[in-house]
Amino acid sequence: MSSHTPSPLPRVAWIGLGIMGLPMASNLLKAGYDVTGHTLEQAGLDRLAAAGGTPAASVAEAVRGADVVVTMLPASPEVESVAHGEHGVLAHAAPGTLFVDMSSVTPRTAVELAEAAARKGIRVLDAPVSGGEAGAVEGVLSIMAGGERADFERALPLFRALGTTVVLCGPHGAGQTVKAANQLIVAANIQACAEAVVFLEKSGVDLEAALDVLGGGLAGSAVLSRKRHNFLSRHYPPGFRIDLHHKDMGIVTDAARAVGAAVPVGALVASLVAAARAQGDGGLDHSALLRGVERLSGIERPAGRTVADAGSGPESGSASASGRTGR
Repeated sequence: MSSHTPSPLPRVAWIGLGIMGLPMASNLLKAGYDVTGHTLEQAGLDRLAAAGGTPAASVAEAVRGADVVVTMLPASPEVESVAHGEHGVLAHAAPGTLFVDMSSVTPRTAVELAEAAARKGIRVLDAPVSGGEAGAVEGVLSIMAGGERADFERALPLFRALGTTVVLCGPHGAGQTVKAANQLIVAANIQACAEAVVFLEKSGVDLEAALDVLGGGLAGSAVLSRKRHNFLSRHYPPGFRIDLHHKDMGIVTDAARAVGAAVPVGALVASLVAAARAQGDGGLDHSALLRGVERLSGIERPAGRTVADAGSGPESGSASASGRTGR
């Protein structure tokens, strides 16, 4: 009787080891994948090595011999920089490689990347995620993919090591379109929660008790559950920075305009996110939209430790190809 030896897991090149990228790559390592990673910061490479991965000094070195390349980067410019050019993924990945961009970029960026990759014989999926840093650490992200069904099926075992809700949403760019809708809903939800918090406190209600009962009814949401501690403590360590949500709201409003969809609430929330960023809160978690509501309500709170803490973690600093994402 012959025995069946399962085929080895694909070799993965992971580009971007920030707040989201590092725990996601670590979860692949825990699932038995061979992961070679690249980021612009030595600290990220060191943490990958400590988790059992192989650090690479360049994109070219990371993708050499990889079966699957994953990028987890802040925005379209970083993805385009890493993908294209003589030092990019498309120049060094072998034909037949699957390139999975899990960043949040514009739908147009996703479509153009797929078109450029096809000319090189490289398969592409756009597969942005939702769930924030906690979801990345716990391996319970929602993953919304765009691309060909066969490529999605090929990536499915890898996705299942990273998330619990994994859906093919349509052709190239569809994943990014769904992610834009996700960011619209999340921003509006955070803003509504922030307004409710100020309203409750100014009315003299016990805030913790109020959030308990709201969380158990129709007003309950993942946002209210995951951001509850931030609202109560006024502590905003960046699980997903306002800077990045500002970028995403630009994607929402531009993409909606392109297809002729009215997003009046989205436009208003985009302005409030932009205002929070302009007032110095860009490095804080997006739950710090509460600070904007407080300012409008005549409540002045010093930033205090929240600003310092936002820049003190291992993924602190300006956005770069290290992949500071989380939503």
